[in-house]
Amino acid sequence: MNSNLASKSWTRAALLASLVVPLGSSSAHAKDEPILYLNCFTISMDTGQSGMLEIAIERWSDPSVLNNLKAVLVEQGPAKLRTALQKVKPRAGFIPTSNSVGWDIHYARESELPGGVKKVVIATDRPIGFWEARADNRSTDYEFTLAEIRLDKKGGLEGEGKLVTAAKITYNKETKQIEIENYGNEPLRLSDVKVQVPKDKKK
Repeated sequence: MNSNLASKSWTRAALLASLVVPLGSSSAHAKDEPILYLNCFTISMDTGQSGMLEIAIERWSDPSVLNNLKAVLVEQGPAKLRTALQKVKPRAGFIPTSNSVGWDIHYARESELPGGVKKVVIATDRPIGFWEARADNRSTDYEFTLAEIRLDKKGGLEGEGKLVTAAKITYNKETKQIEIENYGNEPLRLSDVKVQVPKDKKK
């Protein structure tokens, strides 16, 4: 097997494993009650690996946050964008993981599309571990995690989406467009997304 291909395949698997909680594992939750809690079944079209992903939204980001982040990207570049994103406080939510209390989400927005479909977009920085940084792999250039989920079934309680585990965000000065490049061949697919309704709100 080509060593470069083997290395990249291993890195992709590591990136996926760092985010997705394998089926059957447990995770810690924050104490505050989220305003939106999503349970997602995930599958990687690159590796075939599947698992469960939980996303907890605690607050929606103000539009000024997005405007500020765009300005940083355009004027200072991706490296400064990651720093600016990390500094957004308070956090917008968290992603529970199997080995920590949660991975902070720095940006989250909800909007309504035609037909009553709700679109949820989240963005955060991707933690880069010691060994990944030391290996100086190409993956270290992909510093962001992005997700888009559309809730349109059963009164907005079910839906589907996609998640880019490791994304590279740049600004093309010629086209004046923000460009997003995925480290894998395609994003993770989020299927069977369900909104977890608190017991006291269930009918």
